[in-house]
Amino acid sequence: MELAQLPNDPFMLLSFINMKLRDCYNSLDELCEDMNINRDELVNKLQSAGFEYTPEQNKFW
Repeated sequence: MELAQLPNDPFMLLSFINMKLRDCYNSLDELCEDMNINRDELVNKLQSAGFEYTPEQNKFW
């Protein structure tokens, strides 16, 4: 899945990614590998909206 296929709105993307992290994956790396998402692009897109990944919580804040 390419980043372009994910929700474009940063809040929808945040919600989608956090739901997947909570329900299906133990880490962001695992999610990105399984869903074939470029980790850097995803992190940059969410960071540009003010969100940061916290590995200890396994979610973006």
